[in-house]
Amino acid sequence: MKKKIMAALLCGAMMCSLSACRESERVAYNISKEADNFNVTRRLEVINARTDKPVFELIGNFAISNNSENELEVTVETGQGVYKKHLVYLNDWTIYVVEDVSGAYVDKFHYEVNFLPEMIIPVTVTSHN
Repeated sequence: MKKKIMAALLCGAMMCSLSACRESERVAYNISKEADNFNVTRRLEVINARTDKPVFELIGNFAISNNSENELEVTVETGQGVYKKHLVYLNDWTIYVVEDVSGAYVDKFHYEVNFLPEMIIPVTVTSHN
């Protein structure tokens, strides 16, 4: 009997945790995904906090992440299939701001499945009559 009660409580807790996903969380996730897929124009500004002067600015379609060496890894799409990578070192006196310039249309009900043709092994079917 104890096991059934524990299982029921565990199921209830799991359902509560799954229902905690709000619409704003879904939309924020979709916007981040669009930006990481180079579909959103953004502005990256790195500022020297000591002097209040900007030291780096980048405007374009880019993906950004932090690595373990306290650097920003910025991958920029400069043309169709052309990318450049920038590393921006951050220290105690630098801060950065990323601004969404163009905005993104995201549909909370939309999903997309992509088949990459270069990853599909071609198959030839022949018939011997």
